[in-house]
Order: sequence, then structure tokens, then C-alpha cells
Amino acid sequence: MQGRKLVVIGGGAAGFFCAVNAARMAPGLSVTIFEKSGKVLSKVRVSGGGRCNVTHACFDRTDMAARYPRGSNFVKKAFHQFFTSDTISWFSERGVKLKEEPDGRMFPVSNTSQTIVDCLQEEVRRYNVQVQLQTEVKELALAPTAVHQGENGGERRRFMLVIQVAGEIRSLEADFVCVACGGYPKAAMFSWLSATGHRIEPPVPSLFTFNMPGNPITRLMGVSVNPVTVKIRGTRLESEGPILITHWGMSGPAILKLSAWGARELAARNYEFSVQVNWLPGYHEQSMRVLLDQYRAERPGQMLHGKNFAGLPQRLWNYLLEQAGVAETTRWGDLAAGSRNQLVKLICVYEAAVSGKTTFKEEFVTAGGVWPAEVEAHTMRSKKLPGLYFAGEILDVDGVTGGFNFQHAWTSAWIAAKSISEASA
Repeated sequence: MQGRKLVVIGGGAAGFFCAVNAARMAPGLSVTIFEKSGKVLSKVRVSGGGRCNVTHACFDRTDMAARYPRGSNFVKKAFHQFFTSDTISWFSERGVKLKEEPDGRMFPVSNTSQTIVDCLQEEVRRYNVQVQLQTEVKELALAPTAVHQGENGGERRRFMLVIQVAGEIRSLEADFVCVACGGYPKAAMFSWLSATGHRIEPPVPSLFTFNMPGNPITRLMGVSVNPVTVKIRGTRLESEGPILITHWGMSGPAILKLSAWGARELAARNYEFSVQVNWLPGYHEQSMRVLLDQYRAERPGQMLHGKNFAGLPQRLWNYLLEQAGVAETTRWGDLAAGSRNQLVKLICVYEAAVSGKTTFKEEFVTAGGVWPAEVEAHTMRSKKLPGLYFAGEILDVDGVTGGFNFQHAWTSAWIAAKSISEASA
């Protein structure tokens, strides 16, 4: 093992987790992280509004795997080695306690992502992992010469990496390489990996919000409703959960989940489509009509405006009344049948045109990457090039919002580290 070298490409969650665990499990292994930017753990810092959504409190592998629009079978196999409970224990053993929120998301008790950053950086120092910033890998291939195994005889191949450091091109060799650099927004950026013979699924955005330019509902920016159901018209895509109205359209978990499941289909539509929102998913059009008639019969003298209806936010309720043409002075007893029918439609099947998307650069998630079928789920090792490993979002594996992408990062990185440590012995 002495003298063996591991290069981890990527200074994010998966990269750090692979590096520190490999260095811990294999004390004689030299471990270096290459990060092409000038900072590390960027997504960790901004995740969850700066609190870091470390994982999700789901402890059934099948249920957990069902939260991954792409790669569900792959992660289900991987979860047998390192799962949610292992993540919680790993951080707890290092003094970082996690807490569960009502929606299942798990954050550090400190409520700041800096706790996770500090923990990982402390592990880097403890195990003498080297971190090189502004170091971009340009080429990756097997070295032209073999290295003798030693006492056991035989030969093994090393990897040749061509890197760019502060504008200067250099080359170096490594015994093991773990690619954990996250996803890329453009297919051309995967060229250095496709050159190794791996199939790349073209990247498309996932976890994005819906833009609705010119729609009057954007006047309600800041209003949230929970739960709602959202459908993409003309598809089978549907999700339920909280929604947030923004100055550009709609966001929130229900929208983000829908964008994840529909990532490729919505990209094919060039992000031009219509959504249908049911603001009160416990009702459909017929039952809502009955409820409105009940209100009209039981409280004929009460004004419609200014009163929350069935738990809807008052601003949203007033907006729906306005869209239905109900005057501010209208009482329930005076609600005309035509206005009632329009109101039913607006509550149960509110339709809005979507034109474009908004992604947050710091938390950018892609669907696409290295084809999982070419990677062993129980080792994260390439089936094409022994000694090459993958972890995190560089694989064509992505989850919905709520800590699932981080769990995949921890799982795949830990498995890669374990496999590398065993291979280096």
C-alpha cells in the first residue's frame, strides 16, 4: 500500500467524503483532491438556505430509492452498504448531530451548513488529505507503462492525468482516480470522460422553478400554499406538496419534484407547457361545487372577500375571486352561478402557461452523466477501467429535493472509498 496515490476529482460533498474516508481506511494511501475552482464545498454551504439538507429521514431502502427519478435501481443496491442511518452515525461520531424536520428533511442541529463544512475540513486535516484549488483535469487515460505489483508478481496499470494549474499544463500519475466533480450543464464538458470510453447521458436541468412571464399570479409573490397538486397538462406528470408563488412564477417542493421527474420531457418541450394547480387537493370540481353551494346557503349575508376560504391564504382567495369576476361587495347569497362555476375551475384546475425555467447556479442539479450501467453499484468502480471510480452527481443519478442528492453523494463516495482502500491493501 505504501506509495499508492489516489486522486479525487472534485472538491464538493462527494469528493471530500470519498477522500477523507479513503485516507482513514487506508493510512498508507496518499490522497489528493483536485478542485478546478477557487473554493470547495460550495453546494454544501448554500444547500437548504445555508443550513445544509444533509439527508432525509427515510429508513426503508425501497421507499428511499423511489425518490430518484433516474438511478433508482442503482442507489437501491448501493444503500445496502451505506444508508441514511450510516450518514447520521458518521456525522454524530464526529460531533455533528442531525435533527429531523416535519417534512423529513434532516439538518445539523446548529442550523448552519458551516457545521458540515467544518467537519469535513477537519477530517481533511486529520488524515492529511491534500487539496489543490484551481486545478482542472483536462485528460484522463491509462499510463503508457505498467508498474510491477511487487511480491505477488504481475503488473498493474496506473492513470495518467493531464491537469491545468493556474494556466500551466502538467501531467502526473495515480494508482486510483475517483471522479466526483458533480454534474455539467453541457454535454461537451464531459468530453474528457467520454474519451475514456464511458457512455454519457446528455445533461438536462433538474430541480428548477417555473417561469410565468406576464401572469398576474406573480403579484402574489411570497404566498405559499400547502399542500397543492400540480399537473403538467398533456402528460402523466403530477406531484403534491407545498408551492411558493414568486415574482417570476411558481417554486417550492411540489414544483421542484415535478421538474425532477419531468426533466427530460420538459427539456424536449423547450420549457413551454401549461400547469394545472388544484389549490385544495381534497376536493375535485364536483365536490367543490357542493361546498360553494353549502356556503351560499348557510351564510348568504357574509362577504366573500376578506375571509379565508377553506384554509386558503387570504391573498390567494381574493385573487381567485378577482379572476372569477366576483366584485368586492359580493355576498355569498348573491354569488351568481356563472361566477361560482368559474371559481370552482380556478380552485381545482387553475391553469397557467409556463415559458422557461429558473435554476439557482449554486444548487444546480443535472439529470445526465456517466451511465450507471457501466459502474459497479457495490464498489462504484468503472466496469471499463479498473482503478477508476465515480461518486455523486457525475453519475446519471439524481433525486428529488429534500436531501436525497446529498444521500447519494455520501453513499457513493463512502463505497468508492471502501473499495479503493481494499484495492490498495
